[in-house]
Amino acid sequence: MVQSMPDASPAKWHLAHTTWFFETFLLTANLTGYRTFDPAYRLLFNSYYKSLGGHPVRQQRGTFSRPAMENVLRYREYVDEAMQRLLAAPLSPELLDLIELGINHEQQHQELILTDILHAFWTQPLRPAYLPVAAPEPGSAAAPLRWISHPGGVFDVGAPSAGFAFDNERPRHAALLQPFCLASRLVTNAEYIDFIHDRGYQRPELWLSDGWDTVCREGWQAPLYWEKNGEELNGAYQHFTLHGMKPLCLDAPVTHVSYYEADAFARWSGARLPLEGEWEQAAAAQPVAGNLLERWELAPLPAIDRGDSESQLFGDLWEWTSSAYLAYPGFSPVAGAVGEYNGKFMCNQFVLRGGSFATSASHIRATYRNFFPPHVRWQFMGIRLAKHER
Repeated sequence: MVQSMPDASPAKWHLAHTTWFFETFLLTANLTGYRTFDPAYRLLFNSYYKSLGGHPVRQQRGTFSRPAMENVLRYREYVDEAMQRLLAAPLSPELLDLIELGINHEQQHQELILTDILHAFWTQPLRPAYLPVAAPEPGSAAAPLRWISHPGGVFDVGAPSAGFAFDNERPRHAALLQPFCLASRLVTNAEYIDFIHDRGYQRPELWLSDGWDTVCREGWQAPLYWEKNGEELNGAYQHFTLHGMKPLCLDAPVTHVSYYEADAFARWSGARLPLEGEWEQAAAAQPVAGNLLERWELAPLPAIDRGDSESQLFGDLWEWTSSAYLAYPGFSPVAGAVGEYNGKFMCNQFVLRGGSFATSASHIRATYRNFFPPHVRWQFMGIRLAKHER
């Protein structure tokens, strides 16, 4: 039931909404004789699809004391049984595509449940742990940061026409990239502490104008969930995680930083954030492997040295890029309400790539485009630096 901020949702709502997706987009129109579980749920668990009618204000989802959890579970069982009947019949390619979209939509909400629970538990005075065991101890220090050169040139960006991808990953198109370098790993907590100690949060010259206004208005002095033991400059930090409150692992990647913080850190470092096309060119040749959900670490881990290629491109943390979230050339949303899935959010947001430790390996790929407003910090977000090749 807990909704600790407007951007989050109660776990019960996530469960009901993913169920609603299958009922609304698949069962109602395509399973002969199907009767909706409860007509009121069509409005109650609609997230933002305007063409389907009204929906509750997002900030009020935590006030939904009804339906009770047992009713939500009954709703899930009812829709699961109906989906099994639908899947037993021959299905058109269009319906199969919708089913695959629904599965990927559910995977997104599985990750969001973890981010929302983390924030909800952090707001509780007792600071409960989601997984009350010791966080995994790093086996070694983070690999040294090196710069990996890429030649640039004309590169195909976006998902090919075959296979599943969200509509915002298409159409595949040619992009011209100048020669560039990517950092071999993500920025660590130790490196970010150096930025803090160099008065990074007190120096307006490092920040975008709106970012500086946000720092001043919100009183940011460190990433979200960080707390300091003692007031001295070199006091040790701890942070709240899915394993509870833990000492900060200095070699692990810094997380829960906004685009504004990532951009300021990059400027302080004499570097920049990568373009999403640069990130994709580097990741396209690598297998989708890393610290992803199936490892169940539920925390970012120190990087290992991969020689002449980047580590941590998949998993650990979503990586901010400097690319605004915009439509690719030739993009058009699909017809119907499903067309509202991504396209209408292409404004005032930035692209993140690569997935996190809460992302399933079957969900992420090199072309995947996540997106968030530049002030957001509650997602599992990190920093990879880039430079122009000289």
